Amino acid sequence: MTPTQPQRSRPLRMSAEHSVLLLIDFQERLMPAIDRGDDVLATASFLGQVARNLEVTTVGTAQNPGRLGPNLPPVAEYLDLVVDKMAFGACEDGLIDALAPLDPSHEQRDVVIAGCEAHVCLLSTALGLLETGRRVWVAADACGSRHETDRDVAMDRLRQAGATIVTAEMVAFEWLNTAGNDHFKTVSKLVKER
Repeated sequence: MTPTQPQRSRPLRMSAEHSVLLLIDFQERLMPAIDRGDDVLATASFLGQVARNLEVTTVGTAQNPGRLGPNLPPVAEYLDLVVDKMAFGACEDGLIDALAPLDPSHEQRDVVIAGCEAHVCLLSTALGLLETGRRVWVAADACGSRHETDRDVAMDRLRQAGATIVTAEMVAFEWLNTAGNDHFKTVSKLVKER
């Protein structure tokens, strides 16, 4: 007798059609303090470019923008909307309401998330999204903290909480799904330019 496979109610892969990209606090006064901040910002920008090409809505957040400033270019140019917040978790400061119009009928979109600081605002926001029943995919290479240990522990905690830890290229190719996708050449070029 062979063991039966558990029934899955939702696919295990990301799809552009059922996703939203959420970029947390890539702000001008925060990024200089982030470990490998330039790499993290470049990877987040790559995700923004892929999302724009595949028509995935990109939402940003800004923590206390009066003190930390706006989101930095090039990330800022890919944001379809920005949720300003004072709470560390964006769900407590309007993110849930901002996401609601993006959901087709009653099905919540999956959230691909990246940002800073991984162990504070990103962690709190991702946990809040998981608490609402959303599936959360964390692009680890587009997440940063001032200290590498804090980022690494945040990724471990998010994995234990039910988030799926991925990389930006995983996101890009799962969203494409096939080399036959009309945007394959454009996205492949973005990958090669990284």
